[in-house]
Amino acid sequence: MKIKGQHYRTIWLKPDDPACVQIIDQRWLPHRFVIEDIRTVEEAARAIQEMHVRGAPLIGSAGAFGIYLAMLNLPEKSDWKKKLMEAAALLKSTRPTAVNLAYAVDLSVKKILMENEKKEGVGRALETAKLITEESVEHCREIGKYGLPLIQKISEQKNGEPVNVLTHCNAGWLACIDYGTATAPVYAAHDAGIKVHVWVDETRPRNQGARITAFELLEHGVPHTIIADNTGGHLMQHGMVDLVIVGTDRTTRTGDVANKIGTYLKALAAYDNKVPFYIGLPSSSIDWELEDGVAEIPIEKRSGDEIKFMQGLEKDEIKKVLITPEKSPVANYAFDVTPARLVTGLITERGICGANEKELLNLFPEKK
Repeated sequence: MKIKGQHYRTIWLKPDDPACVQIIDQRWLPHRFVIEDIRTVEEAARAIQEMHVRGAPLIGSAGAFGIYLAMLNLPEKSDWKKKLMEAAALLKSTRPTAVNLAYAVDLSVKKILMENEKKEGVGRALETAKLITEESVEHCREIGKYGLPLIQKISEQKNGEPVNVLTHCNAGWLACIDYGTATAPVYAAHDAGIKVHVWVDETRPRNQGARITAFELLEHGVPHTIIADNTGGHLMQHGMVDLVIVGTDRTTRTGDVANKIGTYLKALAAYDNKVPFYIGLPSSSIDWELEDGVAEIPIEKRSGDEIKFMQGLEKDEIKKVLITPEKSPVANYAFDVTPARLVTGLITERGICGANEKELLNLFPEKK
Protein backbone atom coordinates (compact mmCIF):
# COMPACT_ATOMS: atom_id res chain seq x y z
CA MET A 1 0.00 0.00 0.00
CA LYS A 2 1.05 3.57 -0.61
CA ILE A 3 0.51 6.64 1.56
CA LYS A 4 1.00 9.87 -0.37
CA GLY A 5 2.78 7.87 -3.04
CA GLN A 6 5.23 6.09 -0.70
CA HIS A 7 4.99 2.35 -0.04
CA TYR A 8 4.60 1.28 3.59
CA ARG A 9 4.20 -1.96 5.40
CA THR A 10 2.67 -1.83 8.87
CA ILE A 11 5.67 -3.23 10.77
CA TRP A 12 9.36 -3.38 9.92
CA LEU A 13 12.86 -3.44 11.38
CA LYS A 14 14.39 0.04 11.40
CA PRO A 15 16.91 0.03 8.55
CA ASP A 16 19.80 1.59 10.48
CA ASP A 17 19.02 0.13 13.91
CA PRO A 18 18.37 -3.63 14.29
CA ALA A 19 17.43 -3.09 17.94
CA CYS A 20 14.35 -1.09 16.92
CA VAL A 21 11.07 -2.30 15.40
CA GLN A 22 8.90 0.37 13.81
CA ILE A 23 5.12 0.40 13.44
CA ILE A 24 2.39 2.66 12.15
CA ASP A 25 0.60 3.79 15.32
CA GLN A 26 -2.99 3.31 14.20
CA ARG A 27 -4.55 5.15 17.13
CA TRP A 28 -4.04 8.49 15.38
CA LEU A 29 -5.35 7.62 11.92
CA PRO A 30 -6.75 9.17 9.79
CA HIS A 31 -5.75 12.56 11.21
CA ARG A 32 -2.11 11.83 12.03
CA PHE A 33 0.34 9.45 10.37
CA VAL A 34 2.65 8.45 13.23
CA ILE A 35 5.55 5.98 13.12
CA GLU A 36 6.39 4.56 16.55
CA ASP A 37 9.65 2.97 17.68
CA ILE A 38 9.40 -0.26 19.69
CA ARG A 39 12.54 -1.33 21.56
CA THR A 40 11.42 -3.74 24.33
CA VAL A 41 9.03 -6.63 24.74
CA GLU A 42 7.06 -4.53 27.22
CA GLU A 43 6.60 -1.82 24.58
CA ALA A 44 5.54 -4.45 22.05
CA ALA A 45 3.00 -5.88 24.49
CA ARG A 46 1.60 -2.42 25.23
CA ALA A 47 1.36 -1.63 21.51
CA ILE A 48 -0.70 -4.79 20.99
CA GLN A 49 -2.85 -4.37 24.11
CA GLU A 50 -3.61 -0.69 23.50
CA MET A 51 -4.14 -1.24 19.76
CA HIS A 52 -1.29 0.84 18.38
CA VAL A 53 -1.27 -2.22 16.12
CA ARG A 54 -4.40 -4.30 15.53
CA GLY A 55 -5.71 -6.90 13.14
CA ALA A 56 -5.00 -10.61 13.55
CA PRO A 57 -2.13 -11.03 11.05
CA LEU A 58 -0.39 -7.84 12.18
CA ILE A 59 -0.48 -8.62 15.89
CA GLY A 60 0.93 -12.04 15.06
CA SER A 61 3.91 -10.39 13.39
CA ALA A 62 4.15 -7.87 16.23
CA GLY A 63 4.20 -10.73 18.72
CA ALA A 64 7.06 -12.43 16.88
CA PHE A 65 9.06 -9.19 16.78
CA GLY A 66 8.28 -8.75 20.48
CA ILE A 67 9.93 -12.11 21.17
CA TYR A 68 12.94 -10.98 19.13
CA LEU A 69 13.24 -7.80 21.23
CA ALA A 70 12.91 -9.83 24.42
CA MET A 71 15.77 -12.09 23.36
CA LEU A 72 17.89 -9.17 22.18
CA ASN A 73 17.64 -7.33 25.51
CA LEU A 74 18.21 -10.25 27.88
CA PRO A 75 21.52 -10.14 29.81
CA GLU A 76 24.05 -12.64 28.49
CA LYS A 77 24.32 -14.55 31.77
CA SER A 78 20.59 -14.62 32.56
CA ASP A 79 18.39 -17.70 32.62
CA TRP A 80 17.31 -16.72 29.13
CA LYS A 81 15.04 -19.69 28.49
CA LYS A 82 12.98 -18.89 31.58
CA LYS A 83 12.84 -15.21 30.64
CA LEU A 84 11.80 -16.19 27.12
CA MET A 85 8.79 -18.08 28.45
CA GLU A 86 7.83 -15.10 30.62
CA ALA A 87 7.99 -12.80 27.58
CA ALA A 88 5.85 -15.23 25.59
CA ALA A 89 3.22 -15.35 28.33
CA LEU A 90 3.15 -11.54 28.52
CA LEU A 91 2.61 -11.15 24.79
CA LYS A 92 -0.04 -13.87 24.53
CA SER A 93 -2.06 -12.34 27.38
CA THR A 94 -2.58 -9.04 25.54
CA ARG A 95 -5.26 -10.13 23.01
CA PRO A 96 -6.93 -13.50 23.77
CA THR A 97 -9.31 -13.83 20.79
CA ALA A 98 -6.98 -13.59 17.78
CA VAL A 99 -5.25 -16.93 17.28
CA ASN A 100 -2.48 -15.44 15.09
CA LEU A 101 -0.77 -13.94 18.13
CA ALA A 102 -0.45 -17.25 19.98
CA TYR A 103 0.57 -19.00 16.74
CA ALA A 104 3.39 -16.53 16.05
CA VAL A 105 4.67 -16.40 19.62
CA ASP A 106 4.60 -20.18 20.05
CA LEU A 107 6.37 -20.74 16.73
CA SER A 108 9.05 -18.21 17.69
CA VAL A 109 9.62 -19.91 21.05
CA LYS A 110 9.79 -23.34 19.43
CA LYS A 111 12.42 -22.20 16.94
CA ILE A 112 14.49 -20.36 19.56
CA LEU A 113 14.56 -23.35 21.91
CA MET A 114 16.29 -25.33 19.18
CA GLU A 115 19.40 -23.30 20.08
CA ASN A 116 21.58 -23.75 23.14
CA GLU A 117 23.11 -20.28 23.30
CA LYS A 118 21.36 -16.95 23.69
CA LYS A 119 23.25 -15.34 20.79
CA GLU A 120 22.04 -18.01 18.38
CA GLY A 121 18.56 -17.68 19.89
CA VAL A 122 18.49 -13.98 19.02
CA GLY A 123 19.32 -14.79 15.41
CA ARG A 124 16.67 -17.48 15.30
CA ALA A 125 14.08 -15.08 16.78
CA LEU A 126 14.72 -12.43 14.13
CA GLU A 127 14.71 -15.03 11.37
CA THR A 128 11.34 -16.36 12.56
CA ALA A 129 9.79 -12.90 12.89
CA LYS A 130 10.83 -12.06 9.34
CA LEU A 131 9.55 -15.43 8.10
CA ILE A 132 6.14 -14.95 9.74
CA THR A 133 5.92 -11.43 8.31
CA GLU A 134 6.80 -12.43 4.75
CA GLU A 135 4.45 -15.43 4.95
CA SER A 136 1.64 -13.11 5.98
CA VAL A 137 2.27 -10.81 3.01
CA GLU A 138 2.24 -13.73 0.58
CA HIS A 139 -0.89 -15.24 2.08
CA CYS A 140 -2.75 -11.94 1.74
CA ARG A 141 -1.62 -11.58 -1.86
CA GLU A 142 -2.96 -15.09 -2.58
CA ILE A 143 -6.26 -14.28 -0.87
CA GLY A 144 -6.59 -11.36 -3.28
CA LYS A 145 -5.83 -13.62 -6.24
CA TYR A 146 -8.42 -16.22 -5.27
CA GLY A 147 -11.06 -13.68 -4.30
CA LEU A 148 -10.74 -11.64 -7.49
CA PRO A 149 -12.88 -14.01 -9.65
CA LEU A 150 -15.82 -13.52 -7.26
CA ILE A 151 -15.84 -9.81 -8.05
CA GLN A 152 -15.10 -10.39 -11.74
CA LYS A 153 -18.12 -12.67 -12.08
CA ILE A 154 -20.48 -10.17 -10.46
CA SER A 155 -19.05 -7.39 -12.63
CA GLU A 156 -19.81 -9.41 -15.76
CA GLN A 157 -23.34 -10.12 -14.53
CA LYS A 158 -23.83 -6.38 -14.00
CA ASN A 159 -22.41 -5.52 -17.44
CA GLY A 160 -19.50 -3.62 -15.95
CA GLU A 161 -21.49 -1.58 -13.46
CA PRO A 162 -19.74 -1.10 -10.09
CA VAL A 163 -19.69 -4.12 -7.79
CA ASN A 164 -20.84 -3.08 -4.32
CA VAL A 165 -18.87 -4.80 -1.56
CA LEU A 166 -19.74 -4.35 2.11
CA THR A 167 -17.06 -4.89 4.72
CA HIS A 168 -16.95 -4.59 8.51
CA CYS A 169 -14.16 -3.33 10.76
CA ASN A 170 -10.74 -3.17 9.09
CA ALA A 171 -9.39 -6.32 7.49
CA GLY A 172 -7.22 -4.39 5.09
CA TRP A 173 -3.58 -3.47 4.67
CA LEU A 174 -3.46 -1.87 8.11
CA ALA A 175 -4.72 -5.05 9.81
CA CYS A 176 -2.05 -7.10 8.09
CA ILE A 177 1.41 -6.36 6.72
CA ASP A 178 0.33 -5.61 3.16
CA TYR A 179 -2.71 -6.18 0.87
CA GLY A 180 -5.14 -7.13 3.66
CA THR A 181 -7.44 -10.13 3.94
CA ALA A 182 -11.03 -9.03 3.26
CA THR A 183 -9.87 -6.10 1.16
CA ALA A 184 -7.24 -7.99 -0.85
CA PRO A 185 -9.79 -9.06 -3.52
CA VAL A 186 -11.10 -5.47 -3.64
CA TYR A 187 -7.63 -4.06 -4.29
CA ALA A 188 -6.96 -6.77 -6.86
CA ALA A 189 -10.21 -5.93 -8.67
CA HIS A 190 -9.58 -2.18 -8.56
CA ASP A 191 -6.03 -2.61 -9.85
CA ALA A 192 -7.36 -4.84 -12.65
CA GLY A 193 -9.65 -2.05 -13.83
CA ILE A 194 -12.90 -3.56 -12.51
CA LYS A 195 -15.34 -0.98 -11.17
CA VAL A 196 -15.81 -1.65 -7.48
CA HIS A 197 -17.36 0.34 -4.65
CA VAL A 198 -17.04 -0.44 -0.94
CA TRP A 199 -19.65 0.20 1.74
CA VAL A 200 -17.52 0.87 4.82
CA ASP A 201 -19.15 0.10 8.17
CA GLU A 202 -18.06 2.69 10.74
CA THR A 203 -17.54 -0.21 13.18
CA ARG A 204 -18.20 1.09 16.67
CA PRO A 205 -16.86 1.42 19.23
CA ARG A 206 -13.33 2.15 17.89
CA ASN A 207 -14.50 3.11 14.39
CA GLN A 208 -11.87 1.04 12.59
CA GLY A 209 -13.96 1.17 9.44
CA ALA A 210 -14.64 4.90 9.39
CA ARG A 211 -11.11 5.79 10.49
CA ILE A 212 -8.86 3.10 9.02
CA THR A 213 -10.58 1.23 6.17
CA ALA A 214 -11.77 4.51 4.68
CA PHE A 215 -8.26 5.98 5.05
CA GLU A 216 -6.55 3.20 3.14
CA LEU A 217 -9.25 2.96 0.45
CA LEU A 218 -8.96 6.71 -0.08
CA GLU A 219 -5.18 6.53 -0.35
CA HIS A 220 -5.45 3.69 -2.89
CA GLY A 221 -8.15 5.46 -4.91
CA VAL A 222 -10.92 2.89 -4.34
CA PRO A 223 -14.46 4.37 -4.45
CA HIS A 224 -16.15 3.92 -1.08
CA THR A 225 -18.87 5.27 1.21
CA ILE A 226 -18.84 5.25 5.01
CA ILE A 227 -22.09 4.07 6.61
CA ALA A 228 -23.40 3.69 10.14
CA ASP A 229 -23.13 0.13 11.41
CA ASN A 230 -26.89 -0.43 11.32
CA THR A 231 -27.25 0.60 7.67
CA GLY A 232 -26.10 -2.65 6.10
CA GLY A 233 -29.40 -4.50 6.40
CA HIS A 234 -31.28 -1.67 4.69
CA LEU A 235 -28.79 -1.62 1.81
CA MET A 236 -29.12 -5.38 1.35
CA GLN A 237 -32.91 -5.22 1.35
CA HIS A 238 -32.75 -2.72 -1.51
CA GLY A 239 -30.26 -4.65 -3.65
CA MET A 240 -27.43 -2.23 -2.99
CA VAL A 241 -24.92 -4.84 -1.77
CA ASP A 242 -23.58 -7.51 -4.16
CA LEU A 243 -21.11 -9.16 -1.84
CA VAL A 244 -19.98 -9.07 1.80
CA ILE A 245 -16.35 -9.83 2.62
CA VAL A 246 -15.03 -9.59 6.18
CA GLY A 247 -11.96 -10.80 8.01
CA THR A 248 -11.59 -13.02 11.06
CA ASP A 249 -9.56 -13.14 14.25
CA ARG A 250 -10.16 -16.86 14.79
CA THR A 251 -12.00 -19.48 12.73
CA THR A 252 -12.69 -23.01 13.94
CA ARG A 253 -11.96 -26.16 11.95
CA THR A 254 -15.72 -26.40 11.37
CA GLY A 255 -16.01 -22.90 9.86
CA ASP A 256 -17.38 -20.81 12.74
CA VAL A 257 -15.93 -17.29 12.50
CA ALA A 258 -14.99 -14.86 15.28
CA ASN A 259 -14.68 -11.31 14.03
CA LYS A 260 -15.26 -7.75 15.19
CA ILE A 261 -18.51 -7.31 17.13
CA GLY A 262 -21.40 -6.74 14.72
CA THR A 263 -20.23 -9.22 12.09
CA TYR A 264 -22.86 -11.75 13.15
CA LEU A 265 -25.64 -9.23 12.51
CA LYS A 266 -24.27 -8.54 9.02
CA ALA A 267 -24.20 -12.27 8.33
CA LEU A 268 -27.85 -12.61 9.38
CA ALA A 269 -28.88 -9.74 7.11
CA ALA A 270 -26.88 -11.19 4.21
CA TYR A 271 -28.42 -14.62 4.72
CA ASP A 272 -31.95 -13.20 4.80
CA ASN A 273 -31.35 -11.22 1.60
CA LYS A 274 -29.40 -13.94 -0.25
CA VAL A 275 -26.24 -11.82 -0.42
CA PRO A 276 -23.01 -13.89 -0.58
CA PHE A 277 -21.07 -13.64 2.69
CA TYR A 278 -17.35 -14.49 2.47
CA ILE A 279 -14.46 -14.51 4.91
CA GLY A 280 -10.94 -13.56 3.83
CA LEU A 281 -8.45 -15.39 6.04
CA PRO A 282 -4.92 -16.76 6.10
CA SER A 283 -4.55 -20.26 7.51
CA SER A 284 -2.77 -18.76 10.54
CA SER A 285 -6.23 -17.49 11.63
CA ILE A 286 -7.66 -21.02 11.76
CA ASP A 287 -7.74 -22.70 15.17
CA TRP A 288 -7.60 -26.37 14.27
CA GLU A 289 -8.22 -27.38 17.89
CA LEU A 290 -11.71 -25.84 18.15
CA GLU A 291 -15.02 -27.09 16.75
CA ASP A 292 -17.76 -24.96 18.36
CA GLY A 293 -16.96 -21.29 17.94
CA VAL A 294 -19.82 -19.94 20.05
CA ALA A 295 -18.94 -22.14 23.01
CA GLU A 296 -15.16 -22.29 22.73
CA ILE A 297 -13.72 -19.07 21.28
CA PRO A 298 -12.72 -16.64 24.06
CA ILE A 299 -14.36 -13.25 23.54
CA GLU A 300 -12.26 -10.30 24.65
CA LYS A 301 -13.96 -7.71 26.85
CA ARG A 302 -12.38 -4.30 26.61
CA SER A 303 -12.57 -1.05 28.56
CA GLY A 304 -15.94 0.65 28.64
CA ASP A 305 -14.20 3.92 27.82
CA GLU A 306 -14.05 2.78 24.18
CA ILE A 307 -17.84 3.08 24.09
CA LYS A 308 -18.24 6.07 26.38
CA PHE A 309 -15.73 8.27 24.56
CA MET A 310 -15.20 9.12 20.89
CA GLN A 311 -12.06 10.56 19.34
CA GLY A 312 -12.01 13.21 16.64
CA LEU A 313 -10.27 16.22 15.17
CA GLU A 314 -11.12 19.77 16.18
CA LYS A 315 -9.09 22.71 14.86
CA ASP A 316 -6.04 20.50 14.19
CA GLU A 317 -6.20 18.98 17.67
CA ILE A 318 -7.18 15.35 18.32
CA LYS A 319 -9.62 15.19 21.22
CA LYS A 320 -11.72 12.64 23.08
CA VAL A 321 -15.24 13.54 24.12
CA LEU A 322 -17.70 11.82 26.46
CA ILE A 323 -20.90 10.80 24.65
CA THR A 324 -22.74 8.82 27.37
CA PRO A 325 -23.91 9.60 30.90
CA GLU A 326 -20.71 9.58 32.89
CA LYS A 327 -21.89 7.06 35.49
CA SER A 328 -23.78 4.65 33.21
CA PRO A 329 -22.27 1.13 33.19
CA VAL A 330 -20.93 -0.23 29.90
CA ALA A 331 -20.38 -3.72 28.47
CA ASN A 332 -17.78 -3.79 25.69
CA TYR A 333 -17.59 -7.15 23.94
CA ALA A 334 -14.95 -6.84 21.21
CA PHE A 335 -15.96 -9.82 19.03
CA ASP A 336 -18.86 -12.07 18.13
CA VAL A 337 -19.07 -15.46 16.43
CA THR A 338 -20.81 -16.08 13.11
CA PRO A 339 -21.91 -19.73 12.78
CA ALA A 340 -20.62 -21.57 9.72
CA ARG A 341 -24.16 -22.03 8.36
CA LEU A 342 -24.28 -18.29 7.58
CA VAL A 343 -20.95 -18.24 5.72
CA THR A 344 -20.96 -18.70 1.94
CA GLY A 345 -17.26 -19.48 1.73
CA LEU A 346 -13.74 -18.99 3.10
CA ILE A 347 -11.14 -17.29 0.89
CA THR A 348 -7.73 -18.63 1.93
CA GLU A 349 -4.22 -18.54 0.50
CA ARG A 350 -4.87 -21.97 -1.04
CA GLY A 351 -8.24 -21.20 -2.59
CA ILE A 352 -11.91 -20.87 -1.70
CA CYS A 353 -13.78 -23.54 0.24
CA GLY A 354 -17.02 -24.03 2.10
CA ALA A 355 -17.16 -23.16 5.79
CA ASN A 356 -17.00 -26.74 7.00
CA GLU A 357 -14.41 -29.20 8.27
CA LYS A 358 -14.41 -31.43 5.19
CA GLU A 359 -13.67 -28.68 2.69
CA LEU A 360 -11.13 -26.98 4.95
CA LEU A 361 -9.25 -30.26 5.33
CA ASN A 362 -9.32 -30.76 1.57
CA LEU A 363 -7.36 -27.50 1.27
CA PHE A 364 -5.16 -28.24 4.29
CA PRO A 365 -4.77 -32.06 4.34
CA GLU A 366 -1.77 -31.82 6.67
CA LYS A 367 -4.22 -30.87 9.46
CA LYS A 368 -6.17 -34.14 9.27
